[in-house]
Amino acid sequence: MKSRVLLSFVLLVTLVLAACQPAAPTEAPAAEQPTKAPAAEQPTEAPAAEQPASTEPIKIAMLVPLSGPVPTFGVSTRDGGMLAVEEWNAKGGVLGRKIEAVVEDSQCTPDPAVNAANKVIDTDKVKYIVGETCSSASIPVSEIAEEKGIVQISPTSTNPTVTTKADGTAKKFVFRACFIDPFQGLAMAKFATEKGYKTAFIMLDQGNDYVRGLAEAFEKSFTELGGKIVGKETYTSQDTDFSAILTKVAESKAEVLYLPDYYNIVNLVGAQAKEKGVTAVMMGGDGWDSADLDLKAADGGFFSNHYSPEDTRPIVQDWVKNYNAKFGSTPDALATLAYDATNILLASIEKAGVDDPVKVAEAMASIEWEGVSGKITFDEQHNPIKSAAVLQVKDGKVSFVASVAP
Repeated sequence: MKSRVLLSFVLLVTLVLAACQPAAPTEAPAAEQPTKAPAAEQPTEAPAAEQPASTEPIKIAMLVPLSGPVPTFGVSTRDGGMLAVEEWNAKGGVLGRKIEAVVEDSQCTPDPAVNAANKVIDTDKVKYIVGETCSSASIPVSEIAEEKGIVQISPTSTNPTVTTKADGTAKKFVFRACFIDPFQGLAMAKFATEKGYKTAFIMLDQGNDYVRGLAEAFEKSFTELGGKIVGKETYTSQDTDFSAILTKVAESKAEVLYLPDYYNIVNLVGAQAKEKGVTAVMMGGDGWDSADLDLKAADGGFFSNHYSPEDTRPIVQDWVKNYNAKFGSTPDALATLAYDATNILLASIEKAGVDDPVKVAEAMASIEWEGVSGKITFDEQHNPIKSAAVLQVKDGKVSFVASVAP
């Protein structure tokens, strides 16, 4: 009986198992889950996972000299750049994200500038830099930017090597909003020649890349245009007594004293030159442009610059009006170029369509931007192509006198 029952049980189990066999093939596809593959890979889920990061502000750094030898440069650069950021944020930011500016004091000096650059890149996680103001600080910062793949646009650093490597090719990630030293030197040499001056004496700080670059460019262009350099003397940035050099200037009977330094040195040299009765007309570069330029000491002098607030273009007049309303003063070239540089950077991020320095650098290289300092496109070495303004210091004010095209 037990055998019969057992046999019946086995038979029943066998029949049940046999009946279940057809279900196996229908479950195989379910095991492979082809229709559920998208859910497993979840490609549509990825953006949702990254969504919090995409709403965070886009950080940019401003490396500016708020202390050191030329603090007014830093204040102007910071204010011009920040006004551009405020305007973009008022319109919704860039790529739908607000812009956050990280300001660091880079002191117009190599070591502090390097420290500031490393800090904003490594600690603040910034991928875009506006700065530095001075060439001697921008050059070492550009090496860091190039190595780490950080987009840098200097508003005012005019030395050619800011944007170029030793072989003369462009640094991929580094740009500038200002024209370069050779063009400034050429512009003032052409202006001096057209004024009928045939002799010039050059004073320069050999240790300053910016000053040396302008001096070399002026000397080359002035002699090529038929002028003669009748003397050249060097000094250091710490010097305050220039009487020995100015005695040589007077003895040379030079018609032009080319002094392509910053306003702090121009103030000292100009005052001492007048005390000694030096008759040579002082000329220089955009380093003269500062609210702290001693207009009495520099009276009668001329300097190359990037724009004039007297320019009647609507974009210039709107800029002057808005800046004055915000800060209570007329914007100098430093503020103007910082405004243009920041706008170019943010427009390039927008053009790239992604928060990626590689794509942003590519977008910037081909951008066309109508700036306050002129319509800007970049050449192969990431230098803007535009004209220079020549300004004169006379009777307590600075006035536009000429425009010199490339």
